[in-house]
Amino acid sequence: MKDLGSLHFFLGMEACTDGTKLYLTQSKYIHDILARTSMLEYKPISSPISSGSRLSLHDGDPFQDYSLYRSVVESLQYLSLTRPDITYTVNQVCQFMHCPTTAHWMAVKRILCYLKGIITYGLHIRPSPISSIHGFSDVDWAGNPDDRRSVSGFIVFLGSNPVSWSSKK
Repeated sequence: MKDLGSLHFFLGMEACTDGTKLYLTQSKYIHDILARTSMLEYKPISSPISSGSRLSLHDGDPFQDYSLYRSVVESLQYLSLTRPDITYTVNQVCQFMHCPTTAHWMAVKRILCYLKGIITYGLHIRPSPISSIHGFSDVDWAGNPDDRRSVSGFIVFLGSNPVSWSSKK
């Protein structure tokens, strides 16, 4: 076994250390997604989903490029490993992988515009003097307009560091 030094790049994630702190980001990965979708020149926005937005199976016209939609959404799923802020919205657009519409593609583009504005954000892992575990959860009761199923989400912190999060239908 050979020591390769400090970790700098791992599976598309950039790792920076500052003494005892670790910062994980995927800014190059986000840049690559923006370039692949020709969205490098788009204007950044402040949230990944508009307030009160509810996507439905029947929103908009059928989106012609299914493979592009699936590819970008799958990339966003991987990106949510270091970005708990997009987990809910990515869960929403994942529900339409079988038959995306133009409205669903607009929701994906909104996520990308949001990421463009905060491309360098990521997880900041630092030692915490308090080693307590805190969890937060939420659910929207029968919030899906198509099948009336609920979406639940949670995030768990160890000290001040997020260690697990999810959003599921």
